[in-house]
Amino acid sequence: MAVAEDAPETKLRPPSLFMMLAEARGLFELNSSLLLSPLLLRAPKGDGHPVLALPGFLASDLSMAPMRRYLKELGYDAHSWNMGRNLGGVASKRGALRDLLKQIHETTGRKVSIIGWSLGGVYARDLAVQLPDLVRSVITLGSPFANDITATNATRLYEALSGEGINDNPEIREAIAGDMPVPATSIYSRTDGIVNWRTTQLRPSSTAENIEVYLASHIGLGVNPAALWAVADRLAQPEGEFKQFDRSGPFAIAYGPPGNAQS
Repeated sequence: MAVAEDAPETKLRPPSLFMMLAEARGLFELNSSLLLSPLLLRAPKGDGHPVLALPGFLASDLSMAPMRRYLKELGYDAHSWNMGRNLGGVASKRGALRDLLKQIHETTGRKVSIIGWSLGGVYARDLAVQLPDLVRSVITLGSPFANDITATNATRLYEALSGEGINDNPEIREAIAGDMPVPATSIYSRTDGIVNWRTTQLRPSSTAENIEVYLASHIGLGVNPAALWAVADRLAQPEGEFKQFDRSGPFAIAYGPPGNAQS
């Protein structure tokens, strides 16, 4: 599992009701990104490679529109998932997502970076496990893929709408939680009101890292200016290369220090 070596999986709790109600600040995060757009556009420019943006549970491509627009401005070939509202189903959506990834790869002739917000990040990691030769990198935003993944405020609704139990398909779950065959970044917040942040943690390595964004909400993480900057910085790395995120940029004050994810 994607936890500290030899650390047992422990029972975690979903974020508190107070934290969940505080998710309303996501609108402030969106407005902050709009106000700071001139600064955000100073991020490293893209090389034109394709980026697939996968929305979170109950969300649609509309939720990822600010992210895609930002990445297009930086020079990336940003793609939607085009499957309507995400009603869940990690196992049931595997085939359609594989076909989508193959289509983008065949059309562009290049490996695809995948960004997934919440449940979309779970899909992203699953795609990287299945088709690593087509994936350039994976970036997740508040995605519950490790430890006790039932520790979210959306578990029961997910199971009701998707028809899949959280603990169904243990082989798929373990693969998603494990080390990725491609560079991987998990962007998360300890003030996430939907997902317990400890479920978002991958095992750091020479090609994997966790990036904490202070005070970000779950609903706002995909439009948070510091998160957007981190995404752009990670995507700008040359294919086949990986360096740990440099927190000395214009949003330095918004990031937690490296190496503290498991505390």
